[in-house]
Amino acid sequence: MIIIITGATHTGKTLAAQRLIERHGFPCLSLDLLKMGLIRSGQTALTPMDDDCTNGVRDKLTPYLWSITREIIKTAIENAQNLIVEGCYVPFDWAKDFPPEYLREIRFFCLVMTEKYIRAHFDDIIARENVIEKRLTSDLTIDEALSENLRFLQGCRKNGHQPVLIDEKYDIRIKIDYTIPRPNS
Repeated sequence: MIIIITGATHTGKTLAAQRLIERHGFPCLSLDLLKMGLIRSGQTALTPMDDDCTNGVRDKLTPYLWSITREIIKTAIENAQNLIVEGCYVPFDWAKDFPPEYLREIRFFCLVMTEKYIRAHFDDIIARENVIEKRLTSDLTIDEALSENLRFLQGCRKNGHQPVLIDEKYDIRIKIDYTIPRPNS
């Protein structure tokens, strides 16, 4: 089974993935780690400073990282391996890259904070940005958070995905369905 966790910056994708790792023992592919490995190895001219949610760079990063990630996902499915993929570099139309028999093996979760939640909890969002991983100091503004979450909400809905809305309080509990039989099982 493949679990994809995506969403806007600061929505808790890594935290949700970590909880699943602890609960189920699945390996995890962090798209941020993949990005940095490719940057540090010289495989791309992009830099960490290019990862700014306000300047459209993700329009370059997403296709670049997704071309690798989707093939990793296909290989994991073919090998009947479980895998969590977490990060913001998943295109909204990701499902077009897989035939139906592969799609049956994929669970997709897009974390989106509502405007109400962001406005009521913005200081908490920034204060908890290092709860799982140490980040550089954030310069995320409330307007950027609102814009990014709206973009993810609209992208999910446009492509037929039901987002996981964070509205009243932050309580992400991803439940995975094991009822789909695995190949050769």
